Amino acid sequence: MNQNEVVIIYTDGASRGNPGPGGYGTILMYKNHRKEISEGFRKTTNNRMELLAVIVGLEVLKRDGLNVVVYSDSKYVVDSVEKKWVFGWLKKRFKDKKNADLWMRFLPLYSKHNVRMVWIKGHSNNIENENCDRLAVDAALGNNLLIDQGYESSVQ
Repeated sequence: MNQNEVVIIYTDGASRGNPGPGGYGTILMYKNHRKEISEGFRKTTNNRMELLAVIVGLEVLKRDGLNVVVYSDSKYVVDSVEKKWVFGWLKKRFKDKKNADLWMRFLPLYSKHNVRMVWIKGHSNNIENENCDRLAVDAALGNNLLIDQGYESSVQ
């Protein structure tokens, strides 16, 4: 992959209630390749699903050092990275911060690539964002929902 080649990742998360059943949708695009991924969880939050969608997109990349642009309608996720908040949270060991388990899963993936996070307005007729939303909602409404261990163990 040369410097001009970019992996595009669109992401979205959903929850039916916050907390409630939730899901994420991730679409990866590179040249003429496209991959859609989604999963649903029995009890989680919208922010966790937004972040998990990004994590899963980065986890499926087969090589390190890729140029990646992630499009998300989550200000929480995009601002946490682009405004460098998450790096300050890491220095403080995520004291009093939610979703530390997911952020700690995200950071090593983020550091493997040249990642740029781009916020896009949700429900604004961006076709890939709408596709991710559909994947996330369908996953949240699905059968055989998974357990979000990070969420459910933290609220016990």
